Amino acid sequence: MTRITALAATTAASALLFGCSTDGQAPNALSAATPTAAEVAAAPATSGVIDNFMLADTDYMGHELYRSDAKVIVLISHANGCPIVRNLAPAIRALKARYESQGVEFLMVNSAVQDSMDDIAREKAEYGFDVPILKDSNQLVGEQLGVTRTGEFFVVDPKTWKVVYRGPLDDRLDYGSQKAVADHPWASDAIEAALAGRQAMAATKQSPGCLIDFPERGKVAQISYAKQVAPILEKKCATCHTEGGIGPFALSSYEMAKGFSPMIREVIRTDRMPPWNVDAHVGKFADDKSLSPAEIKTLVHWVEQGAPRGDGPDPLAAAAKKRVVQQWPLGKPDLVLEIPSYTIPASGVVDYQRPIAVNPLTEGKWIKASTYVVGQRQGVHHFLSGYLKDIPKDGQGNESRWGASMGGYAVGAESTLWPRNVGTYLPPGGAVGFQAHYTPFGKEATDKSLLGLYFYKDGEKPGLMMRNSVVVDNTIRIPAGEARHKETAYLDVPKEMLLYSAFPHAHYRGYASDLWVQAPDGTKTRILAMPRYDFNWQREYTFAEPLKIAAGSKLIANYWYDNSKKNPANPDATKTVVWGDQSWEEMFYTAIRYRWTDETATRQVNYDELMDQTRLLGMFDDNMDGKIQLSELKGELGDKLKPFFAQMDRNKSGAIENDELMAALKVMGGRRREQAQQQPAPAPAPAAKPAAGGGR
Repeated sequence: MTRITALAATTAASALLFGCSTDGQAPNALSAATPTAAEVAAAPATSGVIDNFMLADTDYMGHELYRSDAKVIVLISHANGCPIVRNLAPAIRALKARYESQGVEFLMVNSAVQDSMDDIAREKAEYGFDVPILKDSNQLVGEQLGVTRTGEFFVVDPKTWKVVYRGPLDDRLDYGSQKAVADHPWASDAIEAALAGRQAMAATKQSPGCLIDFPERGKVAQISYAKQVAPILEKKCATCHTEGGIGPFALSSYEMAKGFSPMIREVIRTDRMPPWNVDAHVGKFADDKSLSPAEIKTLVHWVEQGAPRGDGPDPLAAAAKKRVVQQWPLGKPDLVLEIPSYTIPASGVVDYQRPIAVNPLTEGKWIKASTYVVGQRQGVHHFLSGYLKDIPKDGQGNESRWGASMGGYAVGAESTLWPRNVGTYLPPGGAVGFQAHYTPFGKEATDKSLLGLYFYKDGEKPGLMMRNSVVVDNTIRIPAGEARHKETAYLDVPKEMLLYSAFPHAHYRGYASDLWVQAPDGTKTRILAMPRYDFNWQREYTFAEPLKIAAGSKLIANYWYDNSKKNPANPDATKTVVWGDQSWEEMFYTAIRYRWTDETATRQVNYDELMDQTRLLGMFDDNMDGKIQLSELKGELGDKLKPFFAQMDRNKSGAIENDELMAALKVMGGRRREQAQQQPAPAPAPAAKPAAGGGR
């Protein structure tokens, strides 16, 4: 609250300086229809502190204010359609060109309720803004800054997070008039002062930009804890924040919510909680665990009101008495497999473990759901699984031998549910192999985890098959010190599929990720955007309705990696990073679940094999022209192929085409299939006729 009060004081001081009216809207040339005269005298700027936030820009790249190594940060208010802010575009480009090399970071913030992401992106391109424009959808950043108009410049000192200057760029522009050259370059003077450690001087005129509507500013009625806040916390937070849950504290009463209220505000503003990392502007997802805009504003405004208790009973306390963490939230499984126990050391590095569990089934079953019960939540990073036709003699369930997936686990994503009338066939015998990633957490602990499988009953066997694959790229190479390194890979889709879900996965340097569909006519559609990847919270994102992907399409994944010192999780910013199992190495791995639309449980197809034929091309082909240039040969395999580039290019086109690549690999002795996705064993015909439809 101290920071909010300080910023309010800043706003009040600015109001006096600029002659603001009591409703918070300052008179200027827009209301007076005449140019506003600028006073020449300058006064010391009044500073407030801006709290941390995370917003996505028009490219769905996340920007967290405090995650910066800039010497000075400049925030500029923006809204589409304003002639003043449009006119500023060349000046902002010039300001960036002048100061970026000196450690000044520029960001624009759009808090306009009427502007969509797509509309902002079009305006940005049309007027040539070359700084990120962040969408402040919930207006929380604009509210805290006290923004009233476009074209307001906020110069921030990252050493204290104080706003050391607020005002216009200069005195060149006004409604109805503009000068060729500014007499008072206030913003650049403030930047110079901040870089030199001097106090910036305040501007003597208000920014002349367009008014921005903040419908809830100063009009939010007292928020009821019992009627408005507690129901949100119970619905969206208390499932994890309960006794025995994975949250670090239990939201079991008003007192707990009040005590943690400053932290609640912070994690919402920085988009750390709830742990739902895809952007709400892209796609619709089942079991969406995010907060709605109304819920976000209710919680933040309640905290900013002082988190009052108000009248009425305490719904959280009443609910906490009834709340029980269930071992099996989907009910008792039909089969429980014990993952071999593993003792996690107190410290050090643990290589991936690949244990197996023998399959005791004497007849095949169709899986409809799975749940992992993890013994040591702090020490288990993830489990992946796959069917093994034979029990490995060495007891190791290496991924290269896997068939169909039995589901996976990552923190906050314990269960996998198959759609109605869709299943994965588990043959009798053999084993289930696991990839187990354990991370030491300060004390030795033995993990004893379980996998519960749920089967379709006799008479309700599914008629449709679920498949698993991955958009993967083990050729990645991330330069030392680079903050936004991009890698791209794709899968060619040979036949029509229904895409059910996507599971993006990277390691500590993962920064952002997205997933696109490119139709056969070249049209591209973004279907998932993750502006800020969080290694600590990984989950499968299931589309609200499965997406029909036409034959001849491409599934394109992009990953951005932060290998700079700005990344607080970066193990070593001085090292070039390549693909590897361990967390200090990196991965590019988007797992997908899908089904082929003309495949049934009794009529299985080999389309996965067709998809695999161009998988390697999709790893190397970063510019997506269907060919591999010499510069695109990266990673271990790329380094081996480079000396033979001219020989592989049999038609002398200057690039390697897929048939040439396959021929070269055959000559070299072949290469085991990347991220094996073996065909499951043929399934018996369902005993009963499956229900009509299903699988969506």
